[in-house]
Amino acid sequence: MILSMSVLRLGTRKSPMAMAQSGQVARLITARTGAQVELVGLTSFGDVTRAHLPDIGGTGVFVSALRESLLHGEVDLAVHSLKDLPTAEMPGILLAAVPAREDPRDALVGKDRAKLADLASGALIGTGSPRRAAQLRLIRPDIRPVPVRGNAGTRLKKVTSGELDAVVLAYAGLARIGQLDLVSEVFEADAMIPAPGQGALAVECRADSGELAELLGGVDDPASRAAVTAERTVLAELAAGCSAPLGAYAAGTETLRLTAAVVAVDGGRAVRASMAAPAAQAVRLGRDVAAELLARGAATIVAGQSAMSAPGERALDPAVPPGELGNGDDAQ
Repeated sequence: MILSMSVLRLGTRKSPMAMAQSGQVARLITARTGAQVELVGLTSFGDVTRAHLPDIGGTGVFVSALRESLLHGEVDLAVHSLKDLPTAEMPGILLAAVPAREDPRDALVGKDRAKLADLASGALIGTGSPRRAAQLRLIRPDIRPVPVRGNAGTRLKKVTSGELDAVVLAYAGLARIGQLDLVSEVFEADAMIPAPGQGALAVECRADSGELAELLGGVDDPASRAAVTAERTVLAELAAGCSAPLGAYAAGTETLRLTAAVVAVDGGRAVRASMAAPAAQAVRLGRDVAAELLARGAATIVAGQSAMSAPGERALDPAVPPGELGNGDDAQ
């Protein structure tokens, strides 16, 4: 493929949020490099299954179809929510760019714009993320997180209809679909630690696409890549996926400060660690923080949280059309 004579085919999931973020990356590539990009919509297993994400492996269920299309030459590059990516490298696939990260924080959308402190005891808060459920219980032990599926629009409707008192979604995801006006509260990263890679996007291409990889490097943001590398190293070292209530967030340019926590899904126990190191040592920083978490007992929490639902928790029936299912964890 001669890039100067080709329109790049960007593989993306078909959900509104995925299309929005992929379009954002396509425009960035064109602005930075002059290359023309067209979106190619694909359907992943995560989009059509009605199971809850932790029950089907979570991390990776939205990624496999795009990667297969890449390897088969059906698309030239693919865009994912970075926190959907498994931490293990896939042969033949290269993480070519991490564009500048957007706001990584979690946001609450409450009925009648209620904040978390305003919700009554026993209030139902929808989330597909064990991490969010655990940290919500840590802050408000008297509320009831319940697992939900569906894209952001489907989840938001559960609040307006009164089925739920609130939902927690990624602030960046709401920004991408133009729904920030519905946000009633934004959780600071030290109060609710984001998921590793939250707010960041991943641009992948085939490992043998040297010319394309070089071009995509033009949209890479080194500071964002270093931060998410540190966070994802914690995830890898703890052998945790989306079924584990792990939060990890790194910030900084030349120096990174990484904070991570593992919280029991019932909110009854938490371990936390925070360290700083030069950005060039992001992997080592992640390993050191993970080692500290393990020394404080994180492994027992991770091992005990193989599913989202705590005993007695009511799960909402994800009876929505296949086209409205999963949006990746950025929607959760």
